[in-house]
Amino acid sequence: MKTDTLKAQLKRTLRRDLWIAIAPAALLIAAAFAVTFYFVKPAPPKTLVMALAPDEGGFNYMAKRYQKFLAQQGVTLELRNTKGSVGSVALLAAEDSGVDIAFAQSGTSGGKGQEVPEHVASLGSLSYVPLWVFYRGEPVDDVRGLQGKRIAVGPEESGTRALAMTLLQANKVDTAPTELLPLERDAAIEALTQGKIDAVFLVSPAESPRIQKLAAVKDVRLLSFARAEAYTRRYPYLSRHVLPQGVFDFAKNVPDQDVVLLAPNALLLARDSLHPALAYLLMRAASEISGTAGLLDKTGEFPAPLAAGFPLSSEAKRYYATGVPLLQRYLPFWAANLVDRLWVMLVPIIAVVVPLGRAVPAVFLWRVRSRIHRWYARLKEIEIQLEEDPDQEMLQDMLRRLEEAEREVNRIAVPIAYAENLYFFREHVDVVRRRLTRRLAGAPEHKEAHPLQVPA
Repeated sequence: MKTDTLKAQLKRTLRRDLWIAIAPAALLIAAAFAVTFYFVKPAPPKTLVMALAPDEGGFNYMAKRYQKFLAQQGVTLELRNTKGSVGSVALLAAEDSGVDIAFAQSGTSGGKGQEVPEHVASLGSLSYVPLWVFYRGEPVDDVRGLQGKRIAVGPEESGTRALAMTLLQANKVDTAPTELLPLERDAAIEALTQGKIDAVFLVSPAESPRIQKLAAVKDVRLLSFARAEAYTRRYPYLSRHVLPQGVFDFAKNVPDQDVVLLAPNALLLARDSLHPALAYLLMRAASEISGTAGLLDKTGEFPAPLAAGFPLSSEAKRYYATGVPLLQRYLPFWAANLVDRLWVMLVPIIAVVVPLGRAVPAVFLWRVRSRIHRWYARLKEIEIQLEEDPDQEMLQDMLRRLEEAEREVNRIAVPIAYAENLYFFREHVDVVRRRLTRRLAGAPEHKEAHPLQVPA
């Protein structure tokens, strides 16, 4: 029964010692991980929402390819159609729209008269999407020759309309008697083909079958910008290109002469809150999808950090300067992101957990030893009194106190692994007891071979 009581007491004491040693360490580790989690970016979402105008700039075709690429990396791309680049940018800029990225035309903003919206950045230009001005009538070399014509300039929210109005207003031909019509792409092409309107503005890749077909229509001319260089100086998001004679159809020689074009860029835009890992993944997709040559693009020319009317994101700047992050070069997307996030977690492990792993056992050992070591004060007190030539009564009292100390120490719960400290104390008690016994017997006191020393 007494043994069971001692075992129970030992367990309670050890639990208390363990909690005293472990609890502060656990709190420090928790605090370190809490601070680290504050700086660790969350895992990237597995779904992205893209805004795009399917009838503009070949964006619908590109979006399908992005969907396929991202699906291979475990990311779902949802498409949200808009009426044009202006609408796409406005949707991306809206806080509660749920849109993460957008295809848009360079030079467009979130609406009429608005500045470039905040929290929207460019991940780069993807291709040239030329402005095509088809018209009927006598040859003209600039949009100023369209004064007084019936012109289809695209729907209100389209990037086509935004660019068309910029050029028409610059040449002061946007007012009566000029008639501006907000026709959709296909309706505008049909109206021009049938002679119901005089001109149409279209923004589309040179590879578009619609453009190549319209260029071959009899009595329909393609405007060649004689002052293209001047426009690019005034509007940096535009570039000058030459469409070579016959490039659409060698047999029919379409077009029948070199044509100078103005081209904005197709942009990949994102909110500045987009997860960096997804930003890099999108730019990898852009490199794979937009890196091939076209009628106006050279191999490897895109994606590129060209002037676009939107600030380049910090991730895009690093990507175009140094390329794909190291981990994403050799690991699948999700594995690279996981390693990148876990790498930060090594900070509390190295800085806190490892030192505490050594400190906790030391604190526990100190707790066990301290309960024994405090009795060494009584042993030392008795030894000092022995040097003062005590009488028999004092010697008896000293012996009683020594035995009391030994009994109390024997009741201390000590783990077996640390029992040596208890036996060290007993040896030292025996040293003092022998000295007391000799003094009580009146025998001469001899120097002990092993003087009293407290174990470390």
